[in-house]
Amino acid sequence: MTNHDLIIPFQDKKILICVGGGIAAYKVCEVISSLFQQGANVEVILTESATKFITPLTLSTLARKQAYRDKDFWQPIHSSPLHIKLGKWADLIVIAPLTANTLGKLVHGLADNLLTNTILASTCPVIVAPAMNTEMWLQKSVQNNWQQLSQDSRYHLLHTNTGLLACDRIGKGRMAEAKEILIAIESIINSEGKRDLIGKKVLISGGNTREYIDPVRFIGNPATGKMGIALANACYYRGATVTFVAGNINSELLNLLPPIQIVNVTTAIEMESAMRSNFHNAEIIFMAAAVADVKPREYSPDKLSKQSLPKSLKLEQVNDIVARLAKIKQPYQKLIGFAAQTGDIITPAKEKLLRKKLDAIIANPIDKDNAGFATDTNEAIFISGKGEEIILKPSTKLALSHKIIDLIFSELH
Repeated sequence: MTNHDLIIPFQDKKILICVGGGIAAYKVCEVISSLFQQGANVEVILTESATKFITPLTLSTLARKQAYRDKDFWQPIHSSPLHIKLGKWADLIVIAPLTANTLGKLVHGLADNLLTNTILASTCPVIVAPAMNTEMWLQKSVQNNWQQLSQDSRYHLLHTNTGLLACDRIGKGRMAEAKEILIAIESIINSEGKRDLIGKKVLISGGNTREYIDPVRFIGNPATGKMGIALANACYYRGATVTFVAGNINSELLNLLPPIQIVNVTTAIEMESAMRSNFHNAEIIFMAAAVADVKPREYSPDKLSKQSLPKSLKLEQVNDIVARLAKIKQPYQKLIGFAAQTGDIITPAKEKLLRKKLDAIIANPIDKDNAGFATDTNEAIFISGKGEEIILKPSTKLALSHKIIDLIFSELH
């Protein structure tokens, strides 16, 4: 990929960051900095309480724009009022941290500062990332407000994490990490806030399988699970109930998943079992994992010495999971495969599509820079069940996932 082809996820997107009063405000610095570096046009609002935790100068420096406060709101009007101007301007609003006070105001339509007035003067999607002490978060009144806010389709709610809080208690109430907030932002930007998967159950496999020779040696591949994780995030933020079968994915990457059901597996047999167990409940199934094609015929429960390693390794094929799932697929289900290839990626993908009777297949190159295994970006060709080829240009794997979902929907209708 040349410099002219660099992928800038948030190019020219207008994102308004609203910072509430809480110690978690420091995490917003990374969010704003990342958004600016990835092409976004960022504006910032701080509540007066927020200024006690982080300075407007810090955030304005990161955004390369003035960070607005309530004192800027209560000024003589020279053109459009500030809250009207910001509300109309934004493609997306993020409130982080969201305090119990602001949560209550959002639910009841109250507006007594620049932040809340701007929310009422806007119509774009709003992401909220709450942060507070565990006792505050678990108060019945706060939870009632949280549930009520979740009924408003305009708001996209981020979960709170469990961990060490500023009060030295370990509990629920930590704000989502910057990387989680950025994933939510990219998802909502790409889906334009649509929740077209509400009521849908989606099953996704990701990562790789390992077939062990002895306790320390195995046959495997370098798939990290990033594509599967991107698909899981995209489906979740569009409203789906997601089950993710994770093959040997490291914990740092798994931490980027939203609150969904995760089934960890190691071998192809374990992956097939997990996929079968969850298959009939799912309406859309993505087989994005890279499954080992062969396994050793014999396994040693003890580590083999270098001298005792066989000179030739006897192998046998593992079950073709996606082909087996295709045989039990029902009319209400859509089964989508992936084909990671070198060279000509279309011919083998089409053959796989027809032979395994899939509803669609995504062919992607693994011999190009910034595509394939372990990368944050990818490119692909979507091949429909009818054989139609649609080029998916280089993008982040999350953006690519949203394009795939859009194409699956066009196939359904």
